[in-house]
Amino acid sequence: MKRSSLRLPLVVLALAVWVGGAELRAQQPPPAAAPSVGPAPQASQPQGSNVTTLKATARLVLLDVVVTDGKGKSVRGLKESDFTLLEDGAPQVLASFQEHNPITREEAAKAAAAAKLPPNHFTNDDSASNETALTVLLLDALDTPIEAQMYLREQLIAYMKTVPAGTKIAIFQLNLRMRMIQGFTSDPELLLRAVESSKRDMPEIPALLSRGYGPNRYGGLTGAMQQLGQYLAGYPGRKNLIWFTARVPYAIYGGGIGDPFPDMTRFIDDFAKTTDVLTLSRVAVYPVDARGLQADPAFSAARGGAQRGKDAANFATHNFLQHADLDDVAAATGGKAFYNTNGLKQAIAEVVDTGSNYYTLSYAPTNKNWDGSYRKLQVKLAEQGLRLEYRRGYYARNDEAAQTRHMAMLQGHRKVLPMPADSKFPALRLSAAMGMGAPAPKDLIFLADVTPAAEVSKAKGDEKLPNDNYLETKYRKSAYRDYRIHYSVSARAIQLTPTPDSNYHAKLEFVAVVYDDEGQMVNSKRKQAPIELDDATYQRLIRNGRIGIDLSIAIPAKGNYFLRMGVHDVSANKVGALEVPVDQIQLGLPQSAAVAKP
Repeated sequence: MKRSSLRLPLVVLALAVWVGGAELRAQQPPPAAAPSVGPAPQASQPQGSNVTTLKATARLVLLDVVVTDGKGKSVRGLKESDFTLLEDGAPQVLASFQEHNPITREEAAKAAAAAKLPPNHFTNDDSASNETALTVLLLDALDTPIEAQMYLREQLIAYMKTVPAGTKIAIFQLNLRMRMIQGFTSDPELLLRAVESSKRDMPEIPALLSRGYGPNRYGGLTGAMQQLGQYLAGYPGRKNLIWFTARVPYAIYGGGIGDPFPDMTRFIDDFAKTTDVLTLSRVAVYPVDARGLQADPAFSAARGGAQRGKDAANFATHNFLQHADLDDVAAATGGKAFYNTNGLKQAIAEVVDTGSNYYTLSYAPTNKNWDGSYRKLQVKLAEQGLRLEYRRGYYARNDEAAQTRHMAMLQGHRKVLPMPADSKFPALRLSAAMGMGAPAPKDLIFLADVTPAAEVSKAKGDEKLPNDNYLETKYRKSAYRDYRIHYSVSARAIQLTPTPDSNYHAKLEFVAVVYDDEGQMVNSKRKQAPIELDDATYQRLIRNGRIGIDLSIAIPAKGNYFLRMGVHDVSANKVGALEVPVDQIQLGLPQSAAVAKP
């Protein structure tokens, strides 16, 4: 998903402060000069130090293990002593052991009910969700027939109507590029709307890539998987990636001599890089053949005799190879493949259930030779008859510099948002938070009440847009609608610093960015709000007051867009962000007052 740099117009504004229902307004300072764009200042290093630094490196291998019984049900309550872990046949000593289980339906339902907000009110506080495991649905439009995609959509709608409370799900689609349909949410209504929306999950097969298997299609799969793995690294814990597809594409499919699986050999060689990303990101892939149960075309009435037997053999061989590919992808990442079933809804439910109940093992390998070779892993249980799902090995790479760069990228340290050169806070923190689909930080919890204008607007002829409308050039002659965002933050969450004159001060930034469904920026706006409070006001505010602000941003009236909102406490460098598909913002609702929550 291509992301463009953000140009955030800066406006200094008056700030509304609510103290027990009263509203106070801070004095508005003179307009600030337009910010210059440049790198954030770097911290100076101490000079002349005689301190000797010792560096110790301990390499730990982390392994998530799903355990199920003969009926496919999760097995809970196992102890560390029940597990035996082998690397290339050599027993390993566990450094840590932990069992993970989702919150119960009752706990999730109770928490979700308490956090229920009115229409068009949104928050980045998703404490009701299951934080032990996340579910990602990847709809592969490149390698899935249209009729299978239509059936898959029906199955997704059916599942979302019964999704367990607290289940946190994100939905992506792969066609010409990776597209995000819905960011992570545990709101079943949002998830249902996302899969029902024909605008956001319409099957789309690019003509260039629909002419057969080729390097573009093959490389697109591994590149998309790596991109998704890097994105998911920003979220803690295990991620269960349910990949709905029909096949694994190759430049040459099954045409080798001597090697019975030339396609898999080629794929695994390239997929090794992808496996590294997925392993570091703790992503287990669950491939699901979206075609469901297939009928052998050889048994068609149009075929007969020797041709029928030949067709039956070809069908069986082709299916065997394709399903073996899906099995190998699952084994490489610790997942499970599903095929020859029309119960796609049931497959999702099984992954969500079993993939949220797992054990995490870690160990320091006894083999200290990090030569890049592949090492096989084997986990055994004292109790027999149980099924284990875990990745079957890893590459013992020793490129420390590359690993450091890679982990920095996985942790979200990428420059997206240009900031003033004289900023007194790390620009990268806010930058990463405001990228489309980026993991949403929750250091600062806030509420956003979004009110769309009743009517659309449009510039006429050579008429210019209003000065505070920064729509990208291609949208400036199109109809748009203004959306008023009311941000609300608890005063207790803000760092209010005392000054010698017994006053308290802070500085907040409020940001809104609009993206299209390809990750391109459509509009953006940023406001700075300095806060100055006397002691009496501070004492009242810190008990039950909130900091509030209004910010308006224009969004094109036609198309599919995502609204990313953020709040930044500059002094404490605390950031909160959330992302909302614009088609989830209801039109025609009466303007409501801010929802106050401590």
